[in-house]
Amino acid sequence: MRIIVTLIASLLAFSNIAQTKNYVNGTKTVESTITTLYEVISGGPGVERDWARFKNLFKPEGRLIPTRKDDQGNLIIKALSPDEYIEIFTPRIVTGFFERELHRTVEEFGTVVHEFSTYETRDKQDWPATNRGINSIQLFNDNNRNYIVSVYWCAENIGFELPKKCLTKN
Repeated sequence: MRIIVTLIASLLAFSNIAQTKNYVNGTKTVESTITTLYEVISGGPGVERDWARFKNLFKPEGRLIPTRKDDQGNLIIKALSPDEYIEIFTPRIVTGFFERELHRTVEEFGTVVHEFSTYETRDKQDWPATNRGINSIQLFNDNNRNYIVSVYWCAENIGFELPKKCLTKN
């Protein structure tokens, strides 16, 4: 019995190491970090997201900050922790949600990386776009990997039109 327990514990530990390595590979470069961000929130109806992988992208103090309109039509923001974002986002899984990058502009200096990432969203992967906007993504690079510090975004559906320069393919 002890051998079986040891074997199971070893397999679980190996699985966690492999999974952590996969998470680290998704944060080695700016491109892999942003790709992972879009991948982890996208999926068909009822498809569970890998929220551990999502949270691994962020520094503990990281925030997601949507711009929206309140009931009176005033533009506002609401800073969310990754856990708060997951709680708000999870009901979207029922219908499906896909987000993909259309264009990016990246600036880097030392530990600071900033990406302006134009995106579009869809309810199903092959359906027409339901919304577009720009994610302003700030990353921290500690020489080993990238961490998301913030994702601050504005969508067209609150009354703004994307500039043409943000729609050209990179």
